[in-house]
Amino acid sequence: MDTYGAATTRADILHLEDYNMHRANRYITSLFLTAALAAPVALMAIPAPQEDHNQNRVYDKEHKDYHNWDNNENKAWGQYLNDNHKNSHEYSKASKKEQSQYWNYRHAHPDKN
Repeated sequence: MDTYGAATTRADILHLEDYNMHRANRYITSLFLTAALAAPVALMAIPAPQEDHNQNRVYDKEHKDYHNWDNNENKAWGQYLNDNHKNSHEYSKASKKEQSQYWNYRHAHPDKN
């Protein structure tokens, strides 16, 4: 006898096991269905690779924005050095003050497209 005073028969136990098995089967099936429906959406969310895999981004603290350092930016850096009568050197070797001055120059002299 169980706690409720009724005898649990073998048929009741088999019925309960069958019920639990179908319930587990529905749960697993729903997980697979969800995964099958979500997979294409997840693949579409992956960003496409950029053309230039070696992209260098430089943060401009004063203007709170990023700039992509590419050949165009190298030309602008050279023009900045020339316009300000400075010796040629790499941007990465410049002082923080000079880098800040450069970004002020760039915002005042945007690219002509």
